[in-house]
Amino acid sequence: MSNELKAFNLHMGPAKCAVDLGDGSERGFYVNQDYILHKMGRPHRAINLMYCYYPLDKGWPVRASIAHASDDVSFAWDYPYDDYFTYKGGLNGTLNDEPFTFMRDVRRHGQDVLLTLTVDPHVTDEHLIAIAKDLTTFGRVLLRINHEATGNWFSFNKRCTYQEVADFYVRFHKIIKEHAKNVQTILCIGGIEHLDKEEMEKEAEFTEAVKHTDIWSVDKYMALHWGWPYDVAERGGNSHKRDSVEKTYELTKKSYERFKLLNGGVSKPMVMSEFNADGDVTGPYDQAKMIKDFCDMLKNEPADWFSGFTFYQFRDDGRLGLEITDPNNSDVGIEQPALKTYKEIIHDDYFSPKMTTNEETSFPITLRWGGSEDATGLSIPLHFEKDPVFVEVNFDDEIKDLNLMMELNGHWFYKAPGVKTIDMMPAFFEKALSGPCDLTLKLFAPPASGENDPTQGDDWAINYYTVVKKLPDVRLRFEPVEL
Repeated sequence: MSNELKAFNLHMGPAKCAVDLGDGSERGFYVNQDYILHKMGRPHRAINLMYCYYPLDKGWPVRASIAHASDDVSFAWDYPYDDYFTYKGGLNGTLNDEPFTFMRDVRRHGQDVLLTLTVDPHVTDEHLIAIAKDLTTFGRVLLRINHEATGNWFSFNKRCTYQEVADFYVRFHKIIKEHAKNVQTILCIGGIEHLDKEEMEKEAEFTEAVKHTDIWSVDKYMALHWGWPYDVAERGGNSHKRDSVEKTYELTKKSYERFKLLNGGVSKPMVMSEFNADGDVTGPYDQAKMIKDFCDMLKNEPADWFSGFTFYQFRDDGRLGLEITDPNNSDVGIEQPALKTYKEIIHDDYFSPKMTTNEETSFPITLRWGGSEDATGLSIPLHFEKDPVFVEVNFDDEIKDLNLMMELNGHWFYKAPGVKTIDMMPAFFEKALSGPCDLTLKLFAPPASGENDPTQGDDWAINYYTVVKKLPDVRLRFEPVEL
């Protein structure tokens, strides 16, 4: 069928509201992107990876809960340094370990890296420059530095005053801007935490950070059991909370307005870097409903002041995941009702990247990957007589080494280098066709290695280029092979 196919230039741009996904933290292990893509049916704008960097500490780089295991610990953050997995890069570090192995997985699957990194504010500039240089080949990176910085639980807050934490943020931001221009910084603080107050928590200390950062953020859990895993949330307890969806929404919007005021009336992107309702408090059904209600509010306003949110998280050892970890086998996830609800949300047009089809193209063609919010690809029109029985996309030896993300009927697929056939029938299992129609096969080419190539030109730090010599062959059949 390839001889009959035409292709058009296609641009992928930002959604009205972007969706990012947390994958791994102190509460769960990283889950590979192939598994997540099969479960969710689409890639996210970015995948949030959570790590810490305390290289001056005894026990480093072993995870804190292992290096400093103790029966006296009764709170998740009662260790000498934060109990995230440890960042193996930095000064005298390596790029062949975490989080870089996962960052490559994220990017080859057509998503940007969102790196949450808690850092000892006492490290020298030499350490911070090394971290910045670590990130230069990973295209568009979002870096959330010392998040929830107006709290009192992370080690950086226990070691420094709030002013020192804020000053460190500005120092690190400036180093990033000098040494890793592909990276955008996210300032995550408490924002407006009480509806009857106009000022944010620790506002005076963090005003300069508000002005310097690229992106503003708050973490807002509509319900949270912060005592996990050391106690059980029960009615009357004091280690959990639940707020209304409406209050959470209003606090988030007021936080944005206050950020903007502190920035002289100039707006910046506003995100929620951790968003969920804890099933420990709400149970599984209210959890799903609260997630949907909040997203409905974003869509119905519509909230043009709000750029996106990060759902925390895909798989969780407690009840903050779309899946919870099987206690018998940590490689297995148990799907929660929130997963179906969340999947419906992220497939809504409001939360999906914008696709713009342009003129017809000829081959060979060079595709550009500038990130999940700015990429050029191909749109290939296909006619369907009815609901198909076979849909296969086949790549011969000339194009089998392409690394591709492809979409058909709203469902996304990954093709790794060397793979010759992708079965696209899953695009119709949950969304069958009711009659004849025209659909487009969309195709994008993120970097196969997960990293950009410094030899590709002056814009290599942001853009990655792939030459596509010809179209694949599409096998479409509307009846079984034998009747």
